Amino acid sequence: MDSLALKAHMQQGGRVYGTLIVSTSPRWPAEVKKLDLDFVFLDTEHMSMDRDQLSWMCRTYEALGMAPIVRIPYPDPHQATIALDAGASGVVAPYVETVEQVVALRGAVKMRPLKGRKLQRMLDGSEAAEPELAVYLEDYNERHLMIVNIESGPALEALDDILAVPGLDAVLIGPHDLSCSLGVPEQYRHPVFTEAVETIIKKARAAGVAAGIHYFFGVDQEIGWGKEGLNLFIHASDMTAFAESMSRDLQTIKQSLGDRSASSAGSIHI
Repeated sequence: MDSLALKAHMQQGGRVYGTLIVSTSPRWPAEVKKLDLDFVFLDTEHMSMDRDQLSWMCRTYEALGMAPIVRIPYPDPHQATIALDAGASGVVAPYVETVEQVVALRGAVKMRPLKGRKLQRMLDGSEAAEPELAVYLEDYNERHLMIVNIESGPALEALDDILAVPGLDAVLIGPHDLSCSLGVPEQYRHPVFTEAVETIIKKARAAGVAAGIHYFFGVDQEIGWGKEGLNLFIHASDMTAFAESMSRDLQTIKQSLGDRSASSAGSIHI
């Protein structure tokens, strides 16, 4: 999907599917295309990626019909504009905990190319856009998706106010950080964690905002949350799919031949 189709489908309650892409190989996009994904997730918070590389990836995946959604390194408007300049269809701001952070992100994602005092006055409501400017800004930014990570206790406490910020398209649950913030690190079936996930889904969908998660830890949970209203799925990554498939096949070969297998890989922290 392109970003307009992705946004419209989520707004109508439809489910959209993607995965985290780690590989920067020029041959990889053509292989990813075979998966029939709606979008790809590119993570500049945790992955090393320069601006040229990010732009090539964004524009390649966009050309192949998979909207590139980019997580920026930290919730900063300038980082959001860098991602959009690179060709991102949408921006995910990590570890958002306040309304002020979301409002600032809105200025970068939904009100480009305004900056400075005029933008600030419009964001705080002390100035309205002139009629021609209002139309221009809407047209200029209609393809941009604004998404924030909800991954802490304070974010949960501020969730109602965060969801009320105009222009927010989706919230994305960060399971590892959320579980740690809630005091149940990596216990993804703990009642405290699952209750938090269910609360985020319920509140987001009631507010007309898409609810998503980037998840590695149980397809059964993703299906269950999907039935409860989760409609933005970032399932695992190309790296984890490779590791799991390769490990499974090698263990099968070694066990069949009576050779010793190494211990399994450790946990994933994203």
